[in-house]
Amino acid sequence: MPDTLADDVRAPIESAIAELQKGSAAWSALTVGQRVTLLRGVRRTVAANARAWARSAVRSKQLSDDHPLRGEEWLSGPYATLGALDAYIETLDRIAHGRNPLDGLTVDRTASGQTRVHAFPLEGIDKLLLSGFTGEVWLTPGVTPGDARARAGLAQRSPADTDGGIGLVLGAGNITSIPVLDVLYELLAHDRVVLLKVNPTQDALVPVFEKALAPLIAPGFLRIVRGAGDVGAYLTAHDAFAHVHITGSAPTFDAIVWGPSTGSGATQAKRRKRENRPRLKKPITAELGGVSPIIVVPGHWSDEDLRFQAEHVATMRLQNGGHNCIAGQVVLLSRDWAQKDQFLIELRRAYALAPERPIWYPRSDERMAQAADAYPDALVLADRLLVEIGEGDDPSALEQTEYFAPVLGVEQLAGTGQAFLDAAVAHANGKLQGTLGANVLIDPATEASLGAGFERAITALHYGSIAINTWTAFGFITPTVTWGAFPGNTLADVGSGLGVVHNALLLADVERSVVRGPFRPFPRSASIVRDGGRFTILPKPPWFASSRTAAEVSEGLTRFRAQGGVLALVRTLVQAMRA
Repeated sequence: MPDTLADDVRAPIESAIAELQKGSAAWSALTVGQRVTLLRGVRRTVAANARAWARSAVRSKQLSDDHPLRGEEWLSGPYATLGALDAYIETLDRIAHGRNPLDGLTVDRTASGQTRVHAFPLEGIDKLLLSGFTGEVWLTPGVTPGDARARAGLAQRSPADTDGGIGLVLGAGNITSIPVLDVLYELLAHDRVVLLKVNPTQDALVPVFEKALAPLIAPGFLRIVRGAGDVGAYLTAHDAFAHVHITGSAPTFDAIVWGPSTGSGATQAKRRKRENRPRLKKPITAELGGVSPIIVVPGHWSDEDLRFQAEHVATMRLQNGGHNCIAGQVVLLSRDWAQKDQFLIELRRAYALAPERPIWYPRSDERMAQAADAYPDALVLADRLLVEIGEGDDPSALEQTEYFAPVLGVEQLAGTGQAFLDAAVAHANGKLQGTLGANVLIDPATEASLGAGFERAITALHYGSIAINTWTAFGFITPTVTWGAFPGNTLADVGSGLGVVHNALLLADVERSVVRGPFRPFPRSASIVRDGGRFTILPKPPWFASSRTAAEVSEGLTRFRAQGGVLALVRTLVQAMRA
C-alpha cells in the first residue's frame, strides 16, 4: 500500500479503520429487528438536523438564504434521505416479521416479457400528493416473478451468512444526499460498515452529517473523513476494505482501477488496462453520469403545454446549476413537427428566464468555455449556453462531453410519430455518451395512437433510469426504484458505471427503472376526460426552476416528511397552488 500521506492525516484514518473493524463485528451481530430500531434512530436525528442540513447546503453552493432556488437543497438533501430511511425501515421491518419485501406489491411482466415490480407509490400520502406519478423496476430478461420474490432482501435476507467487512464510499460533491444514500446502501444491501470520504466540496456538511448520522457513528458502523485525491488514493489502495463505491467521473474511476492517466504512472496504467490487469484488487461499483437525452415526441400541444414542457426541459438542465450527473443535456426534436418553432421559442424563453445562480462546481467554468469554443454561435442567455445544432454543425462534442454545467443542446431529427421516436431512441443509444438516464415527453393522445409501438421504443431505450413525462431526477429521489447505469459496462469500458444504489426494496437482478408522470399539471390534468393521460393534484412541481413557491413548498414537504402534521401540510399545499 502506498504511504504518501503525512502522519497527521494518516493517523486519524487508520484510527477510523480500526474502529470500523470492531464495529463490523457488532453490526454483524444485530438482528434485522435491531437494525430497524437503529434506522428509526437515524431517522429522528436526520429530521432534527434537516434545517441545518439544508441551510449549510445552500451556503456551500454560494446561494443566499433567500435565493428562490434554495428549495432544491431541501428536496435533494434531507427530504431524499428521510424518504429512503422510511422505505428501508419498511423493507427491513417486513423481513424481521417473516414477510417478503414484495408482499402486497404488484409484480407482473412488461410488454417485452420482463418481470416488473410496481415500486411506487406504495404509501397513501404518496398516492395523494404525487398522484399521476408511478415507478417501476424492470428486472433482467429471464428473471421470473418467483425469482424476484425469492431474492428480494439481498443481504438482509440472511445477514449472518454475509461476508460483511468494511466498505469504502467515495462521496459525490454535487448533491448532498448522495453520500448518505450510498452509505445506507452499503450497510443494508451489502451488509458492510462504511468509511465515507466526502468530496471536498461538501466539507462544510461534515458537522451536519456527523449529527444527523450519530446513531451509526456511535457504535462504529460509520466513520467520515475529509480529504482530496491523495486521501482517496490511499484509501482505495488500503487492504482493509472489502468493496469500493464511487459517485463521480469515469476518469476518476479509471485512475482508481488502472492507475493515473498522467505523470509517471500513465504508461503503466495504459498497459494494465490493455492487459486487463486492474490495480484495484477488490470489487467496485460506480455511478458516473453521462449525456442524458430529452426526447420530445411531436404531437398536438396547446400553448400551455408548450410553455410548461419548455420550463420542464429548462429545469432538467438548470437544477443545481447544471452540476448534475442526470441533468438533461441533449434535446432530440423533430424537424418535421409543425410546432417545432413555437416550442423552440418557449424553450429559449424558459432557459433565459430561470433564476440566475453561481456556477459553483469546481472546473465548471472550464467546461463552459470548452462548450463555447466548440459552438461559438451558441446563444448566451444570462449565465448559460443554449446550443442549437444547425445544418453542417458537428454535434459530436455535445453528444460525447458531459459538461456538468449549464449547457443545453438541441438536435433535430427527421420524422414524426413512431418513425421519429424510433430514430430518437436509436440516436440516444448510439450517439450519446453513457446510459444513466433518458427523458421522454409525449402527450397522451400521441402515446395512445402509438400503442404497443411506444412500449417497444421504451424497451429499446437502453438506460438505467427512464422518465416519461417527468424528469429522471424523480427516479433518483424515489427510494423504492433503482439508480444506476444500464447493465453491460465493464471495468475497461465503464460508461455510466456499474451496479445500482437506492433500491430500498433490495431487489436483485435489476436492469432499469421507469418512472412516469402526468403530461399536464393540475388543474389542466383534468383534460384526461378529453384525451386520456394521468390525473394529478400537483400543480407546477416544486422542483421546476420556474416555480414561484418552490422554496416554501420544498421546505414544507420536508418538514411534513420529518414530523407529519395535517395543518402544516395544508399550508404547504396552498403554497403549491401558487407555484
